[in-house]
Amino acid sequence: MGLLQGKTGIVTGAGQGIGRAIAQSYAREGARVVVADFNAEAGEETVRLITNAGGSAVFVHGDVSVEDSVRTMVETAVNTYGRLDIACNSAALSRGHGPIHEFEREEFDRTVEMCFTNTWLCMKYEIPAMLKNGGGAIVNISSNSSLKGQAYNTAYAAAKGGVNILTKSAAAEYGALGVRINAVSPGVIRTPGVEKYFQEQPKIAEGLKKAAVMNRLGEPEEIAEAVTFLSSDRASFITGQILSVDGGGAVK
Repeated sequence: MGLLQGKTGIVTGAGQGIGRAIAQSYAREGARVVVADFNAEAGEETVRLITNAGGSAVFVHGDVSVEDSVRTMVETAVNTYGRLDIACNSAALSRGHGPIHEFEREEFDRTVEMCFTNTWLCMKYEIPAMLKNGGGAIVNISSNSSLKGQAYNTAYAAAKGGVNILTKSAAAEYGALGVRINAVSPGVIRTPGVEKYFQEQPKIAEGLKKAAVMNRLGEPEEIAEAVTFLSSDRASFITGQILSVDGGGAVK
């Protein structure tokens, strides 16, 4: 029996990279998965990968920075599978790079909206659905840039710092009601977004590749394993925590 057998889960940003790996891990461990992404082709491909491997998944198209999309996403989980037990809020999109005084207001605001506000919106609707079943588990995806800052990527780092405090505060609010809320803070992970960032910022790329004491990039599946554990009953006494999965980057 899998770690998540019989549970229903939502994974946002599940069309590629870390989100896809988490959705696949959820399904592999027995969960029925709602795959959410604003890229319909990518999200539907994630569903195909899961169902072809014998799992159960449905796709919901939408932008989780838009409240109506989030409401629809959670309603789909409940209407399709009857309940919501676990969720991983992975969707994020950073806009703009460079010195903070050169950021356009629109770029800064959009980054906060797509990396922080969207996480709050997801929790706003996920938590009531979980409370109807007596509890659940939420894992938010943060970033190690939130723990020590990241030059020339300040808006993203600040937004993810907000995710950390949102996670801890919400954990304190809902712990006694049976909803555990944690965050996973990835280091530099080999995803399409990171590869694109390396192409755009070649001077920064080499340093980031060597940021971990293990001297390698992490893989999406390594983040997924941590998220799956925190979502499972094996983590039943863990809440309000920020877990760095970074190959030792935080200590280098």
